[in-house]
Amino acid sequence: MSMLDWNEYHKQVLAGVGEIGRMSPDTVKGYQALSAASGKTGLLGAKVNELISLAVAVTVRCDGCIAVHTANAIRAGATRDEIAEALGTATAVNAGAALVYSTRVMDAYAAKTA
Repeated sequence: MSMLDWNEYHKQVLAGVGEIGRMSPDTVKGYQALSAASGKTGLLGAKVNELISLAVAVTVRCDGCIAVHTANAIRAGATRDEIAEALGTATAVNAGAALVYSTRVMDAYAAKTA
């Protein structure tokens, strides 16, 4: 059983972005320009860019990004195993970031109790 109907959610996200585009076209045009810029050189290729996008989507907890970039990754030829590996990297980086930021808590504690 799926946690969410991702196909329907993907449609809802695109419709919502379309509505924002009608109200604030420059916002969506700016986003589209940023999105297109990452692939201009073609050095990484569409599949690697989408795998990176999925790892970042997990890191920033963006369901809309997950819906869009999963579809894009599949379209770019990413396999389930490749996606799982990218997500493993996201998990490791998130754990690492929590560990590094934990040192900041200990530093703040030391400063407050000095």
